[in-house]
Amino acid sequence: MGFHAVAPAPPLDALVARLWDWDMPPAAHHYERVLPVPGAALIINLHEDETRVYTDDAERRCVRAPAAVIGGPCLRSQIIDTAEQIRVMGVVFRPGGAHALTGEDHESLMARDIGLEDIFGSRARGLRERLLDTPDAMQRLGVLERWLLAHMHMPRLAPEVLHALYRIGACPQVARIGSLVRETGLSDYRFGRLFRRQVGMGPKRYARLLRFRAVVETVHRCGTVDWSRVAADGGYGDQSHLVHEFREFAGMTPTAFMAARGPYMNHLPLD
Repeated sequence: MGFHAVAPAPPLDALVARLWDWDMPPAAHHYERVLPVPGAALIINLHEDETRVYTDDAERRCVRAPAAVIGGPCLRSQIIDTAEQIRVMGVVFRPGGAHALTGEDHESLMARDIGLEDIFGSRARGLRERLLDTPDAMQRLGVLERWLLAHMHMPRLAPEVLHALYRIGACPQVARIGSLVRETGLSDYRFGRLFRRQVGMGPKRYARLLRFRAVVETVHRCGTVDWSRVAADGGYGDQSHLVHEFREFAGMTPTAFMAARGPYMNHLPLD
């Protein structure tokens, strides 16, 4: 039992950031809020035959999906059911990685889950059955990596997109999308369309999400936080701008985030 995460070997590492395996006792809390990340993900539930997410409102309505789904990238936090998060595996894709597996443009994956069986049929069922029959976590990760390698194509991201991803990732706090577009030699329309197709969101939204995540990484382990300084260092106009971005991406204020945080940065225990 435990949590294991590995980086795949080349050439798969160009498309996949990491594979992980979670095999832990049930959590004491019922729900968790999961923060958005820039890449799409594959989730395989080995404990139940479905995955569940909940709407972020007073009703907290349940949305059910198959046990193995490809979803995201998401632009807002999601609420999940910890009762099903006992034995789960996952894949975190790099930009373009999910398209290499599904053939779908990243933009079509935004904020929706696609059942793995809907794409691969019996091959997806066979994968989950092999994972269920493999008791060792590292062996399961090996099974998953080999399956991905056999089913993924190896497309190259457009050089204009690679350039923009590098520049934005290096310093999202000061990213200027207009100057990036001029550097590519493409029109605003062509660059925006290409970036959304290969990354799943527009370049401005991508930079905003990376800037938000940089703040989360900065404050997650802090005892006390000077939010005015964090806002200034993070490239926000003022503290109210930072609060707006927290509400947009995390569904809560920075103060509420600090009160709710747990041991895992992307997962916030709820009731």
